[in-house]
Amino acid sequence: MKNTRARMSAGRLRRRLLAAGLGLPLLGWRAARAQALSPTPVCAGDSARATPPQTAGPYYLPDSPRRASLVELGERAPRLLLIGRVVSTACRPVPRALLDIWHCDAEGRYDNHGFRYRGHLFADAAGRYRLETIVPGLYPGRTRHLHIRVQAPGAAPLTTQLYFPGEPRNADDGLWQPALEIRFAARTADDAREGRFDFVLEG
Repeated sequence: MKNTRARMSAGRLRRRLLAAGLGLPLLGWRAARAQALSPTPVCAGDSARATPPQTAGPYYLPDSPRRASLVELGERAPRLLLIGRVVSTACRPVPRALLDIWHCDAEGRYDNHGFRYRGHLFADAAGRYRLETIVPGLYPGRTRHLHIRVQAPGAAPLTTQLYFPGEPRNADDGLWQPALEIRFAARTADDAREGRFDFVLEG
């Protein structure tokens, strides 16, 4: 009995030492992945800078359908899972914030007659949102991006664009800003991408 307890204690000690050596808590792979998807931008104390606004561009359509997945039936493009929070500049969550998203398809084409790759959803009571879509394609003059309008209940909307880090066209796109880049975890085996962006609204 004593030998069994000793082996169990030694096993726990080895796990603690291994975790300490890696600089990770004892939560394993999920904790490491959560660290890779740290908030962006980070609240400093009780304040944060508002997310920079950007042009809506020529392809915005109102009255998009409410849905948290924009993935179309039969779509083969790499998937994108985008998560995050909507907070105020005081770093307080914005419950039920509206997020309206639109982007081009994998070939760089916008659907200007219907609602392919267009939709809206609402953040939960803690300001959290979760969107499933695809990695958008490229078209002349622009780097890879998503369009999003974020609106607190009863407030004016923030219209902006989100960008992908490491894209060759970023430096040549006059609208690209590092502050609007999505933070990504490592790619999965099927080339899906998991990213995070936290929106900060004025007021």
